[in-house]
Amino acid sequence: MTIAGTDPHDIEDRTIDREIGPATEISKRPNPVRRLMNVWAYRELLGNLVRKELKVKYKNSVLGFVWTLLNPTLYLVVFSLVFQEVLRVQVPYYAIFFLSGLLVWNFFSTALGSGTGSITGNAQLVQKVWFPREILPLAAIGAAMVHFALQAIVLVAALGIFRRAPSAEYAIALPLAILVLVVLAAALAIALSAVNVYLRDTEHLLELALLAWFWLSAVVYPYRQVAERLGPSREWMASLNPIIPIVLTFQRVLYNPEDTTLGWYTNGGREGSRFDPTNAIPDQPVPALIHHPLEWYLTRLGLVGLVSIGLLLGALWLFGRLEDDMAEEI
Repeated sequence: MTIAGTDPHDIEDRTIDREIGPATEISKRPNPVRRLMNVWAYRELLGNLVRKELKVKYKNSVLGFVWTLLNPTLYLVVFSLVFQEVLRVQVPYYAIFFLSGLLVWNFFSTALGSGTGSITGNAQLVQKVWFPREILPLAAIGAAMVHFALQAIVLVAALGIFRRAPSAEYAIALPLAILVLVVLAAALAIALSAVNVYLRDTEHLLELALLAWFWLSAVVYPYRQVAERLGPSREWMASLNPIIPIVLTFQRVLYNPEDTTLGWYTNGGREGSRFDPTNAIPDQPVPALIHHPLEWYLTRLGLVGLVSIGLLLGALWLFGRLEDDMAEEI
């Protein structure tokens, strides 16, 4: 006869549950750093999925990757007509100014759009095979980087046509801007891809958010306008948009404006009076971009980079919390 709770086997089982059980439960949900290590271990699969993304996008297309080049070219033509010919915004070398910012935005919007739908779009793969699911939104980021490189050809061609050279003084900030952009896009794509599995409205809401975000990111107009509207005491508010420091860095390095003029303002007479063309003060010339030293760009990119790293770790943690039921929800 054995007294309940004193059986050696029961004691042994409880000891195993106490010592090994909790550790096993914890190991089922890797921490963000472990998830990044898993992604690295499956980097060959990541490369294959990037190639698959590119093949699927242009499957049965006659022009193929040429569409990637036509996209910024068409944007350039339309925005140049509207802003230079209709609205008379006379930014010198507007094509280069616009393409410098558009290159950033096209990567960011493409990465977020395709990354958000990457889990639901690969339902069969998710349900049948185990692998680090974060690889799917990261594959969308990789495909967007290929498009980024191709669209950069259009910008290089514009630099050649207008005989403009990038700034050697600020060039060191460009790789940092690209790195920060990739980390930021990866963080948001991973988080949104997981949320989109449970809330399918996420994709539609993202489209609207990106539309508003584009016009708030100083891609088609000089940042100077934003800074002057906010004033020195409130300019920090513009920094809440993490894309702006990245766009400004691209414009400073690639657009590389001289201390030239920008016919930006017209004077319509005193307040309350009717506009009199004969009494108008000529346009006030101001530099196309506000002059800041290299440290100004590096500081802001560093801050956005730290925020992006925090967002990436948070996104991986959120992905882990939502990952368990993904296969059933898709």
